[in-house]
Amino acid sequence: MTAAERKPRSDQRRILIVDDEADIRELLDLTMARMGLAADCAATLAEARLLLDEHDYQLCLTDMRLPDGEGLQLVRYIAETCQDLPVAVITAHGSMENAVSALKAGAFDYLSKPVSLEQLRALVKSALELPPASERKANSASLSLLGESQAMREVRAMIERVARSQAPVHATGESGSGKELAAKLIHHLGARSAGPFVPVNCGAIPENLMESEFFGYRKGAFTGAESDREGFFQAANGGTLFLDEVADLPLLMQVKLLRAIQEKRVRKVGSPGEDAVDVRIISATHQNLKELVVQGKFRQDLFYRLNVLELRMPSLRECREDISLLAQRIIGQLAQSAGIGAPSLTPAAQRALGEYPFPGNVRELENIIERAMALLSGNTIDVADLNLTPAVPATSKQLALQDYLDQTEKQAILEALNKTRNNRTAAAKLLGVTFRSLRYRMERLGLNE
Repeated sequence: MTAAERKPRSDQRRILIVDDEADIRELLDLTMARMGLAADCAATLAEARLLLDEHDYQLCLTDMRLPDGEGLQLVRYIAETCQDLPVAVITAHGSMENAVSALKAGAFDYLSKPVSLEQLRALVKSALELPPASERKANSASLSLLGESQAMREVRAMIERVARSQAPVHATGESGSGKELAAKLIHHLGARSAGPFVPVNCGAIPENLMESEFFGYRKGAFTGAESDREGFFQAANGGTLFLDEVADLPLLMQVKLLRAIQEKRVRKVGSPGEDAVDVRIISATHQNLKELVVQGKFRQDLFYRLNVLELRMPSLRECREDISLLAQRIIGQLAQSAGIGAPSLTPAAQRALGEYPFPGNVRELENIIERAMALLSGNTIDVADLNLTPAVPATSKQLALQDYLDQTEKQAILEALNKTRNNRTAAAKLLGVTFRSLRYRMERLGLNE
């Protein structure tokens, strides 16, 4: 056909297929029809853009190589003009670099040639189950990250964005900063919310059991294997696998994990064949993976595969205006669980919490509040009940804690601006914060004058 192959319109959900090979278009079209879906087919970028301007689609499937451009251009075009439309790319076998580039540009997911119809059907199903933005916000109220600080607003906005993709997410941040809660929220807001969320602490699994724990095993595979057993990947099939403290994985396991992520298939210990798995990976660590790659302790190829989308969780020190709000919520939750009235924080206690450095972040705040309530004799929590012992670095002028932290932050920003010749965008990148966050900090510290 010339411009675009067109099927009669109906009330069916519709898919846009973009590929210059007629046999591939026919295969994908037939597969969609068997799933009860209608499809429009285009052979070029130009035809795809015409169809996108004329019709609404629930999913776009595009090849990476097209006669008049790259599939990556279509991914970017859709990200700019049809933000609610998930787009998946079809890449040549072994072209993981292209797949990762597409995911970073906003693609929902990818498929490798030759296309596995089982993986295709799973991808389409996930894309069609992606809830609209209004529904995602309504459903996330009970799992939200509390706080109105600039840093927390930026985190929530980033979570909204990455939840619409199937790309791997790597969460960074200090211990206790809420990386697992962020992972749960991404899962809850995405197309996999009806599927399982399987958290795994990679540092808690003995090295000799890792392969069987991750991929499962067949009966008789080793002494003690009395029956078949599923692994973490099988348990998370159709949902999300959260790999906490992923930096603790030994190098041999890193190789096997990389292959499982790339091929979307796993082999049980003792099994001659592989099983397809449909799993989204979210990883997290408080360590610096880039430094571990340089030191040879973490594989560079696995780092790039996990770190497609990065989510940085701010420390509690960066969200001081949220501390009182968080404390009140923790008090309310603990009181409800214990079946007692919620005690109140005195103004002095609120000030003390606001000045405390919280090296353990939200987890430490929870511990402090829980301890105070367990030992409380009245109905108010005062400074003495909190038992705070901040480790304030000694300075010649014995600055107050907040003044010391502000001075340190100010010095770091000024040094970054000096190194980048006052280029704020470059300075923000050097400091590991967003441009908006840097602008907010400079305004708060009086550096815009």
